Amino acid sequence: MRKTLLKIGLNTIAVLPLAAVQALGALLGLLAYIGSSQYRSLFRPQYEAVVNAHSLPFQLWKAVRASGMLFTDSLWIWRNPQKALQLVEVQNWDVVEEAIQEGHGLVMLTPHLGGFEIIPRVLAQHFPATILYRPSRQEWLNEVVEEGRAYPNMHFVPTNLNGVRQMTRALTRGEAIGILPDQVPSGGEGVWVPFFGRPAYTTPLPARLANRNSTPLVMFTAKRKALGQGWVMQATRLAPLSDDPTLAAAQLNVTIENAVLVAPEQFIWSYNRYKHPAGAELPPSIQ
Repeated sequence: MRKTLLKIGLNTIAVLPLAAVQALGALLGLLAYIGSSQYRSLFRPQYEAVVNAHSLPFQLWKAVRASGMLFTDSLWIWRNPQKALQLVEVQNWDVVEEAIQEGHGLVMLTPHLGGFEIIPRVLAQHFPATILYRPSRQEWLNEVVEEGRAYPNMHFVPTNLNGVRQMTRALTRGEAIGILPDQVPSGGEGVWVPFFGRPAYTTPLPARLANRNSTPLVMFTAKRKALGQGWVMQATRLAPLSDDPTLAAAQLNVTIENAVLVAPEQFIWSYNRYKHPAGAELPPSIQ
């Protein structure tokens, strides 16, 4: 039943214009924030700490609405990839072309910000992209998500050893791979390093993959424009990360912070970036 209802919802979203979908997302974001104390306990402290630390305007309700738009943007992009591609303004594309022409592939980093799901689809217009994702524990949900995300020249692999091997092979072929660098890895697969001033369990995988063969790392953002107007996609090439896993993860988090600060209201503040995954060592105490 849940699978059927979700598919009906996706089909409904697919036929609506983007402006209507984003307005619906804003409403869902407000309802989630007002209706869930757990949601509020994650969202507000994380968002407030960052904007205060960087002397940015405190726009809580704008951020709350944008959190719902992040969800509905993704669903709309899944079902309307060609329309979505027409609504994305791509900047700094020369950064991507120069990186891929070096022949060592490309490590694509895409934080959960704005219309992040459009980014691999833009790249897939030019070369194959292998994307790392974490499957849901619910098989029915995996089926719907995999069906929705499917797109030519995009290949999704799970966050396990086999998935990493497939990404390594893609880089060997000179193709792109995609990683969500702000996602908390499983216990034993990350290290504790600062993220906006607090210890966060962070993956060193991007550095490990890139350093095997001097593969370029590029951070992408897709900042949402005005209602229904699409997104601005930007690419920034990163300096090589350290071979030391802890230092590399710390460097990675700095680049994620810089990406988030492009549009802080559009980041996924409802996600517990500071959680302690099962099997991971305890985080260091805050001095």
